Amino acid sequence: MARQAHAEKAWASVERFYHNCAIKTTGKKGYPKFKKEETRASLEYKTCGYKLSEDRKFITFTDGFKAGTFKLWGSRDLHYYQLDQIKRVRVVRRADGYYVQFCIDHTREEKKELTGKNIGLDVGLTHFYTDSDGNKIENPRFLRKDEKKLKRLSRQLSKKKKGSKNRTKARNKLGRAHLKVTLRADLRSTRRRNDWVCKEAQRVIQSNDLVAVENLQVRNMVKNHNLAKSINDAAWYKFRVWLEYFGSIYGVPVIAVNPQYTSQNCSSCGQVVKKSLSQRTHTCSCGCTLDRDHNAGKNILQSALKHLSTTLGHKESNVSGETDLCLTRETELDKPTRRKRKASA
Repeated sequence: MARQAHAEKAWASVERFYHNCAIKTTGKKGYPKFKKEETRASLEYKTCGYKLSEDRKFITFTDGFKAGTFKLWGSRDLHYYQLDQIKRVRVVRRADGYYVQFCIDHTREEKKELTGKNIGLDVGLTHFYTDSDGNKIENPRFLRKDEKKLKRLSRQLSKKKKGSKNRTKARNKLGRAHLKVTLRADLRSTRRRNDWVCKEAQRVIQSNDLVAVENLQVRNMVKNHNLAKSINDAAWYKFRVWLEYFGSIYGVPVIAVNPQYTSQNCSSCGQVVKKSLSQRTHTCSCGCTLDRDHNAGKNILQSALKHLSTTLGHKESNVSGETDLCLTRETELDKPTRRKRKASA
């Protein structure tokens, strides 16, 4: 089954490449290539090839892998699930050790009391987001804070002799630093950043009955090389993914609206007020004076409520429990382990 899983991944990459060629995707078509062994290694099992101990604290691989028995350190209690609920087991190697990911057939649902609050979120670079009530959340900027450390470790690695043990140690040290904050293609959202946006998204969902966000095309926005690093560091896309995930769990509608003119239109009278990016205050002839992002948050919420009234036949905007407006998507949980295992050379 491990060979089957690898064959499925290979055929999926080939099929994706031919599909991109058929639809004439702009840019690179995703030509299948072999990944380097040091970059990212994984092994996947479906229903056999592994065995869990009775206390669910040890896992033994029984196929040709011949890796033996490993002790499981983690924050999840596997006793909560039955063995037939485990559909796949994936072993992943990171710079700081080996991890086991369990794919479990389980529907998560949480109860939530109605709060009577609706909110619109306008994301930005100065602040992570500004809501329709004028509240601002600071941008953590994990990459900017640790950028000097990454550069220093990269210089140390480049000075080590190739093939030496010191170079292997320096590479593992740099890899462990990249796990915390990085922009590499295979780690779009780092551990600290992903944990922060996950907790922030859950807090927003639990405290509101409707959440409106901008339908931003982040892939196109990062083509601006002056802002690409800051946009990737902000993790707007990951934040929206977590909002939609928790929205489907708690039954809170998450509506993505068109971001066009959300900063230019007046939230009070609807008049278009042209502003440059450097102009941070919205001033309209009707007497409305607001922060630029605060005004955009109000426009986003108004657009979502208008869309909601059209969809539900002009019903109440407080519709907690309607999950059809949420984009239900499975997202992988990246929970840090309680202990850190030292990386092998």
